[in-house]
Amino acid sequence: MSQSEAGAELSAPAPPAGVVHGGSQAMSVGVFIPIGNNGWLISENAPQYRPSFALNKAITLKAEGYGLDFALSMIKLRGFGGKTEFWDHNLESFTLMAGLAAVTTRIKLFATAATLCLPPAIVARMAATIDSISDGRFGVNLVTGWQKPEYDQMGLWPGDAHFANRYDYLAEYAQILRELWETGASDLKGTYFQMNDCRLSPQPQAPMKIICAGQSGAGLAFTARYADYNFCLGKGLNTPTAFAPVVEKLAEARAETGRHVTCYALFMIIADETDAAAMATWAHYNAGADAEAIAWLGLQGAADTKSGGDTNVRQLAAPAGAVNLNMGTLVGSYATVAGMLDDIMTIDGVEGVLLVFDDFLKGLDAFGTRIQPLMRTRRHVAAAPLPEVA
Repeated sequence: MSQSEAGAELSAPAPPAGVVHGGSQAMSVGVFIPIGNNGWLISENAPQYRPSFALNKAITLKAEGYGLDFALSMIKLRGFGGKTEFWDHNLESFTLMAGLAAVTTRIKLFATAATLCLPPAIVARMAATIDSISDGRFGVNLVTGWQKPEYDQMGLWPGDAHFANRYDYLAEYAQILRELWETGASDLKGTYFQMNDCRLSPQPQAPMKIICAGQSGAGLAFTARYADYNFCLGKGLNTPTAFAPVVEKLAEARAETGRHVTCYALFMIIADETDAAAMATWAHYNAGADAEAIAWLGLQGAADTKSGGDTNVRQLAAPAGAVNLNMGTLVGSYATVAGMLDDIMTIDGVEGVLLVFDDFLKGLDAFGTRIQPLMRTRRHVAAAPLPEVA
C-alpha cells in the first residue's frame, strides 16, 4: 500500500469566511502535508512512502481543489529509525513551500523554521520571498527544537539548558521577525541575538502570520504574545473536544496580552464506509507498530528533564499511543467523522482543524467528497464542484 505520486491541476473555489448558514461557526481546515516519510504513522502496516515534491504538490493541489484553507509543512532533521526508518527521509520546509507557492493560487501556505539552524534575519528574508511568490499567501510556524540529535549532529545544539530557556530564545527570534517584516529594520540587543541595524527589503505585502504549537504554560504565554494562531494537539480516540483545556489556558494567557489569538486542533482522520471498517484499519495499524522507532521517540522525550510536565513533547512521546505520535484520532464512518469534526467547533476560541490522513491522497478525496458535504461547519464549501483530474 503506497501513496500515488500522480498529481492533477485542480480548480480552487474561494469559500467565504464567517458564519455558516444556520448559525454554526464556519470551520477553517488545513492539511499537515507529509514532508517526512510515512506521514504520521509509525507502523509497518501503514502506507510506506518517501516524501517528494510531486507527492506534496498532488496533495496540496487536491486540498486546494476541495476548498481547504491552508497547508502546513513541518521541519524534521533526524528521524527515529526502526524497521520503517520513520522520519529518516525528509524534505526541507521553506524550499518545499516556495515550490508549492508557485503552483497554487488560493490556498494559504505555512513553512516551519528550524530556529536553531536559521538566523531570524534569514528566515525573515526567505518568508518575504515566498510572500512575493505566493502573492501574500504565506506564513511561518516557529518551533523551539526539542530533539537534541537533530541539532547536535551539526554542532548546533546550544546545550541542555535550552530545554528550559527555549521560549526565551524564541521570543527574541519572533521579535526580530516582527520588526523586520513590519519596519524593515531591527536593532534588538538581547541575550541570544545582537542585531546591528539589520535591514530587510522588500517587506511582506501584508502582515505576516506566525503560528506556534504551544501546549505548556510557557508555550501558551509565548503564543499569546507573539503568534496569531496556536495549534493544539487533539487527544484520545474519538474524543474531539478533549483538547479544550488547552484552549482555556490560551484564553487566560491572551487576557494578559490583549491580543487576538485563535486555536486550531490537530487530528488524524481514518474514515471508511462503516465504523467497523475504519476501526479495523486503525487496529491493523496498531498491530504493526514499529517498536524500535517508538522506543527512540520515547528516549528523545525523556531527554528533556528541564521543561515542565505540560510540554507537548510529553504527549507526543508517551508510549501508550505512539503509533501516531499520540495525536487525537477520529476513526469511523464518513458520517461519524463529519459529526465529530463539527463537535470541535463547539469550543469557544477554536477557528479550525489541521488534518493528517493515513493515506493522504485517498484521505483527501474521502474528506472532500464524503465527509465535508455532511458537515454543517463546512457548508460554505460543500457545494463546490469536485476537482477534475487532468
